[in-house]
Amino acid sequence: MKASLIRIGNSKGIRLPKPVIEQCHLTDEVEMEVSEGKIIIYAVGKARSGWDEAFERMADKGDDVLLDPPAVTAWDESDWQWK
Repeated sequence: MKASLIRIGNSKGIRLPKPVIEQCHLTDEVEMEVSEGKIIIYAVGKARSGWDEAFERMADKGDDVLLDPPAVTAWDESDWQWK
């Protein structure tokens, strides 16, 4: 599909046809990458999407342990209180 560049201030842009916007599930904000002379535009993903599944895989592998042991300080022992 060909598209023409249009002037937008000192920049240029393209108009995306409505079917392309709908097919790609684009909203008011998109992600954009440049790779090997190509522009890749894609829908913005939800923050932390896929984290639940990743955590489940980590737990299944036993890879969800702390890297450092918990450090207990004098403040923890004397000043901290659960309410």
